[in-house]
Amino acid sequence: MLTRENLYHSSFDLEGIHFDAFSTRKGISKLLLNTPPEIIINIRKTKLHPDDPFMFDIYSELKEYFNLKRKDFNIMLDISGTPFQKRVWKQLQNIPFGEIVSYKTIAERIKQPKAFRAIGHANSVNPVAIIIPCHRVINSDGTIGGYSGGIGVKEKLLELEGVKSLNLFNTI
Repeated sequence: MLTRENLYHSSFDLEGIHFDAFSTRKGISKLLLNTPPEIIINIRKTKLHPDDPFMFDIYSELKEYFNLKRKDFNIMLDISGTPFQKRVWKQLQNIPFGEIVSYKTIAERIKQPKAFRAIGHANSVNPVAIIIPCHRVINSDGTIGGYSGGIGVKEKLLELEGVKSLNLFNTI
């Protein structure tokens, strides 16, 4: 949640995506993509430069990712979620760069095969999109599914990673 004490904030643009990164002294707690400024204004925070040590190299690691020089992130995280959400997010971190899996597959991997809708919800509240790669999860029928940063951003990330299979780029 973004109401913690000692919350730090930095914003930057990369590859046509506006990022708002929030951190604590322990790590990145939230990464928002293309979020309206009025939402950010009401959050109590200390503004930092993207290269500040309390931003834990998020700017440089994302820049390397977009330049195809990084496939995994080493950023310190300080995220909150339910035990179920944390299990889902941990499983998402096992999806390799350039690969995709279905919501159903993630549900099976966490031994809750009927929880694919709950997997979708856990993805939608993922506090650090891209870092925890929820964009690599699609519908079982090969369509792209949803994305909290917008479908266009999800398509862009998958294309960047070289995913060109299934029905991904034929959806609206």
